[in-house]
Amino acid sequence: MSHVGVPRGTARKRRSLALLTTGVLTLPVLAGCSSDDGATGATAPQDVAVAGRNLVAEGGTVNWAVDALPTTLNAFQADADATTTRITGALLPTLFPLDAKGRPQLNPDYLESAKVVESEPRQVVLYRLNQQAVWSDGREMGASDFVAQWRALSGNDSAFWTARNAGYERIEKIERGADDLEVRVTFAKPYADWRSLFSPLYPKDVTGSPDAFNDGARTTLKATSGPFRLRGVDKAKGEVTLVRNPRWWGNPAKLDSLVFRAVATEDRTGALAAGRIDVADVDAASAHRIAQAAGGEGADGQPLAQGPGAGEGPAAALRSWAVAHGSNAKKAGAARAAREKTRAAADAYAAEQAGLRAYVVRKSLEPAYTQLALNGESGPLADDRVRRAVARALNRQELVDTVLRPLGLPARPLGSHLALAGQPAYKDSSDALGGQDTEVAQALLADAGWTPEGAVEKPDGTKAGSEAGKKDAEKEAGKDSKKDAAEKDAKKDAAEKDAEKKGTGPAVGKAGSADGKTGDGADRREPAPDDGLYIVGDDKPGDGDPVGGATHVLAPASAAAFHSSVLLRQAGYLSESGISEDVPSRVTAQDKRPGGAAGAYAPAGTAAPAQAADGRRGPLGKDGKPLTLRFVLPSGPGSEPLRSVADKISAMLESVGIRTEITKVSDESYFQDHIASGDYDLALYSWPATAYPATDDRPIFAKPVPATDGSLLVEQNYTRVGTDHIDQLFDQAVSELDEDAARDLMKQADARIWAAAGSIPLYQRPQLVAANRKLANVGAFGFGAPHYQDIGFKKPQAAGAPANKKK
Repeated sequence: MSHVGVPRGTARKRRSLALLTTGVLTLPVLAGCSSDDGATGATAPQDVAVAGRNLVAEGGTVNWAVDALPTTLNAFQADADATTTRITGALLPTLFPLDAKGRPQLNPDYLESAKVVESEPRQVVLYRLNQQAVWSDGREMGASDFVAQWRALSGNDSAFWTARNAGYERIEKIERGADDLEVRVTFAKPYADWRSLFSPLYPKDVTGSPDAFNDGARTTLKATSGPFRLRGVDKAKGEVTLVRNPRWWGNPAKLDSLVFRAVATEDRTGALAAGRIDVADVDAASAHRIAQAAGGEGADGQPLAQGPGAGEGPAAALRSWAVAHGSNAKKAGAARAAREKTRAAADAYAAEQAGLRAYVVRKSLEPAYTQLALNGESGPLADDRVRRAVARALNRQELVDTVLRPLGLPARPLGSHLALAGQPAYKDSSDALGGQDTEVAQALLADAGWTPEGAVEKPDGTKAGSEAGKKDAEKEAGKDSKKDAAEKDAKKDAAEKDAEKKGTGPAVGKAGSADGKTGDGADRREPAPDDGLYIVGDDKPGDGDPVGGATHVLAPASAAAFHSSVLLRQAGYLSESGISEDVPSRVTAQDKRPGGAAGAYAPAGTAAPAQAADGRRGPLGKDGKPLTLRFVLPSGPGSEPLRSVADKISAMLESVGIRTEITKVSDESYFQDHIASGDYDLALYSWPATAYPATDDRPIFAKPVPATDGSLLVEQNYTRVGTDHIDQLFDQAVSELDEDAARDLMKQADARIWAAAGSIPLYQRPQLVAANRKLANVGAFGFGAPHYQDIGFKKPQAAGAPANKKK
């Protein structure tokens, strides 16, 4: 899933994560899952081939695949992305990196201590720096670096082009403490998430002036402070090279160099097989191939069970051989050419499989979740009853199982918008909305005015289901009945039966029954006013247009490049690829049902679609308009899994009478032109998890407000659903210095978010990482931050030592 991003004024920009949709989904919950472990949920441990530093060899180079070269090395700019975060993590100080459970932990390489020393009349945080901490140019790290970064990110100077400054605007002053190692930060307003600040910390050379901040750190960093330093960025080769930092005071890096190489997702299997990369995020198809490669070829040289020609059975192979050696020269030549082509492809596949044996797949759950977004700005979903009905129609456990169970990962529905399973702030609050319940969903829709009768528009202009329409229908049926009675009196019994076969009511008209026979007395009835032609999957010809008109684009986010990166990666975990389509294409869920596509006519006498168990038939509607929701999805490579999830959702909604019109758009336009601009009813995309929800998640759930020009300011709330109470809870939490009290406020806010039904968390995304079998301390990190200085190649095992079979 997955990539996408955007800045919003002074709101803090979300951490760069490839989350979106081409899978977006680059992208794993069942309602009402409050059980004994509701406070923790299902978790997956890190899978990083842990090894002590004494077991890791010195030297070597690791080639790490990334989606693309970073457009900037300044993590606080709008176009910073996942690669920016990955690279700066090895080069710059992170004062409170996250541990495996998503909790911020003090980093002893940079800090001896950091704590709140005063809370009245002002909050004061005192940092004491590691006395060995220096920049790669030899200058000591100190208060001047903190001051420069605060001034650049405070929002007071518009000359600094920033996209992330939440928290910095609350600082009143920064000053030197008792000595050069102490930094004293005083806040004008209390700030609970103070640990999120100054990470990464840039040297004052970068943040000290607008020119240096805006342009000086886009392609280079003159000074760094990590286990590695930047050697250079080679755009021609698509590489960023880091080398061991000789001034690093902590545990020295095991590797000589670390190369981040741009490799597209679809090219990674080949790059791994060729040995060009050592570490890469992969999709499920690639992971499956690596697992198969570990088994090697069949016994006694038997052919591979996969790859080109693997599906050809003995009979087909014999026929192919016979044609290739037959007397028809033309057919024989074509058959030989086809066989040679298949053989060459099979040889290439086998060679790749041989190369893939050098790798193992590390798997965990990514610190990000995929959600179903419901656009509440206009149309049917502006009614909270309809949004809640959509949520109550979903079997989220089935969706979780679709994505995670085949990968052997914990398949438990996610119960929170603001924390993931295993985090201290996690609590399943989905009961605030409720679990799957078809009857409740139908009752909510009926209460909102969406009924089976409402989907039928009468020719005379009367509203569907109105009393006037019913009386007219009864009157017409009465006339036809009298006409039938007169004919029956004038004819004999045989002729009377024949007349019955032909039928005279408006419903039968020109077309008779399929077999020319009539049923028993129970089947003989007066035709209903709406008998005759019907549309399979529809109630009436001509009502094909979806509900809704022109889309009002709201406050398009200026950092769409970020969210585009986040949304586009989500779906590469279930299949090899998708179909790229530049022109949007539409297909309704009903088109895939047995019986044909909506809009197909059937002659009179054809059996109508079976009614549901509750007696309902066809879609719901109101005033002659069917209840149809536009489901927008990406169409590019890797998005097929996302579309599979969407198909399941569409079928679930159809069961309660809600139609979905699936619209596939190009990956490039998915986020900026549809999600951020509000041009959708339903959509799937992901958000990264955070240890600081009061800060990072507030823009996502903030109530949209009108701007002075009449537009709507939505920050990152692309569902356009919010309440004043939710905003108040976030505001209280971000100023609450008692951590337990702040978590309770966030749990209350999450319950309110569930009840508003603007977004429905579906699943925590899988994390699949292919890594060279010889590497240690690298793989699927989950929440945890990599310890780059510990990554390296395992030392050769001593002769006679027992083999470690666990990979």
